[in-house]
Amino acid sequence: MDTQIGEVNLDWIPLSGFHLRKAGVQFDAVRIEGDAGRCVADLMEELTGGDPGPIVADAAGRRPVYFLVPPRSTSHRPWPELAVPFNSGPGKVSYVPVPALCGHTWPLSWRCVPSGPDRFVHTPLLNSVVWRLHEAGDSGGRWA
Repeated sequence: MDTQIGEVNLDWIPLSGFHLRKAGVQFDAVRIEGDAGRCVADLMEELTGGDPGPIVADAAGRRPVYFLVPPRSTSHRPWPELAVPFNSGPGKVSYVPVPALCGHTWPLSWRCVPSGPDRFVHTPLLNSVVWRLHEAGDSGGRWA
């Protein structure tokens, strides 16, 4: 059985629990840990009118946030060290945790659920927001 949101088929979302999905197939991802990840998610929601694309939050460990972006959109762009791109290429394979839409998925949850098969976080916008956060931290300035 495929996972559906309305009429949208999202067969990469598990029916229960969570699964690791290979980055670069259905999507790439960018991981940002802790408060920085939550800050970026808040701003992405604000900038997109509440629909930034799929974002997964992890409640365990360093509490990373995973921003799911279009496949092959992370590898050819510079990211500050607080953002870790997950993609695949020659000699590199990355896996991203993906929770089910409902049920017991702890420690993972959907911060923003997918709204369509080709609806992902906008990579250039995410990159710009992350660089802004990085520069605000380097200059000792406040993130606004």
